Amino acid sequence: MSSDTRILGIEGTAWAASAAVYDAATDDVFIESDAYEPDSGGIHPREAAEHMHDAIPRVVETALDHARDTYDGPSSEPPIDAVAFSQGPGLGPCLRIVGTAARALSQALEVPLVGVNHMVAHLEIGRHTSGFDSPVCLNASGANAHLLAYRNGRYRVLGETMDTGVGNAIDKFTRHVGWSHPGGPKVEAAAEGGEYVDLPYVVKGMDFSFSGIMSAAKQAYDGVSASSASGGSSDERRESDGGVPIEDICFSLQENVFGMLAEVAERALSLTGSDELVLGGGVGQNARLREMLESMCAQRGADFHAPEPRFLRDNAGMIAVLGAKMYDAGDTLALADSRVDPNYRPDQVPVTWRTAERELGAGRGGDESESRVRGAEALVTLEPDAGRVTKRRESKTYRHPALDDRLRRERTTLEARLTSLARREGVPTPVLSDVDPLEARLGLEYVGDADLRDALTVERVRDVGRHLARLHRAGFVHGDPTTRNVRVGRRDGSSKERASDGREQATDRTYLIDFGLGYHTDHVEDYAMDIHVFDQSLVGTADDPDPLREAVREGYREVGDERVLERLRDVEGRGRYVVDDDQT
Repeated sequence: MSSDTRILGIEGTAWAASAAVYDAATDDVFIESDAYEPDSGGIHPREAAEHMHDAIPRVVETALDHARDTYDGPSSEPPIDAVAFSQGPGLGPCLRIVGTAARALSQALEVPLVGVNHMVAHLEIGRHTSGFDSPVCLNASGANAHLLAYRNGRYRVLGETMDTGVGNAIDKFTRHVGWSHPGGPKVEAAAEGGEYVDLPYVVKGMDFSFSGIMSAAKQAYDGVSASSASGGSSDERRESDGGVPIEDICFSLQENVFGMLAEVAERALSLTGSDELVLGGGVGQNARLREMLESMCAQRGADFHAPEPRFLRDNAGMIAVLGAKMYDAGDTLALADSRVDPNYRPDQVPVTWRTAERELGAGRGGDESESRVRGAEALVTLEPDAGRVTKRRESKTYRHPALDDRLRRERTTLEARLTSLARREGVPTPVLSDVDPLEARLGLEYVGDADLRDALTVERVRDVGRHLARLHRAGFVHGDPTTRNVRVGRRDGSSKERASDGREQATDRTYLIDFGLGYHTDHVEDYAMDIHVFDQSLVGTADDPDPLREAVREGYREVGDERVLERLRDVEGRGRYVVDDDQT
């Protein structure tokens, strides 16, 4: 980045009308914000736009005054080099106001315009303040939640929510119980006095869903009388009506929702081989979420960074910082190209400002010259010469002990059962030699000589499509079919076997492993999600994923039901920035 770049940034995707000035020479970020606060309920797009219309001129003028006061150049020159603005994703009416203001200022000062993706800015401010090289980013915001990693010139979405953003999900619960916006801090405060109760926990590879847990939380709350919810100790309330105290629900919401986010973040670190994680988004201000992520990273030897709170909530500082990087890379906009995009996904952004830097996703993690490999869930001891693998699911320090114990036992049992069932359906899998659910330990046959991630070919990926179709035809899903959960090569680690005439011939088998997130189902939606999980892992680990993505569909089509592929197209259309119906 140029040492003297100065950028004025404008943010206004939903809540915060914000303007900022970033001075690269001093790394100083000045931010002026005016947040919209609804009188009741969630966000009201019309009211948010009205607030933006009134507040944007004020915050921009304050930021511009700061730029003039701190500028030591000629008075005849503008005090900034460019105007950066949040081009999306967000609420269309709010984005249009911000876009109009940015264009007007750019023309008035005769400086270039830079269009910034709001979610990429959350990632880049974490990378900027941490000094990390190429981290995985967990974005946990009101309207979204996803995992990003850089590969092949773009930030790839490794996993995301399949229904609603994490902040919006929590707000749905708090509106149900009558708490005013914002709900997140109120849940965090109430959770301090709570105890753990069982709630749904839904992870699908590196994707996740919040609808089930929020419905369960509302139902648990509805079993508590008004008098019991308003006072008395939790023990007294349990004795009085048998319902679930609000403190316990809030505590368990945090443990499960944030546990899901920490788990998928660990899966992303394992898939990509990264040892760096940054947090972005307003929900990142929650102390329990940061504690979980820090604990997870410490346990696996990774580094974790959360920016200071002013950079986690929606703010123009992150827009200005990323705007400076884009400006220095020559990534500016003509007025004709500056239209806002409410559904602007981070993986649509060409990352022009870091093309020469290290990428993730191939050839790291799981080096089989070592006898122990750390996966996302387990420590795996490899004995290739003996043809054995011992897998033990570790206790996760970030998870509540009751939840952790249940998940480890359930997943160990499921993995054993579904691994054997898959073999009976003609899918190559390891043979089990030992199962100990109490110790969360499995003994398995050593198969293949590489993870698919490190040996991708079209035919191997087509094989995975066929294998998944066979599982689905038998009425169950793998649950986590990533390129690290597929092994390729011979069972004994060689790549050749003898033909009937005694000559060696090349062989290539594709094995599915790690069925711990699998389950029995007859829903087309679940089958489509299984393919979607594998598809995302291809995007995150392949240099040229498109032929591979087509190959998995071709393989599936040979064996499976076309309706699943039709539903897959619906699944792929989700994960966009949308406002929930009950917030409008």
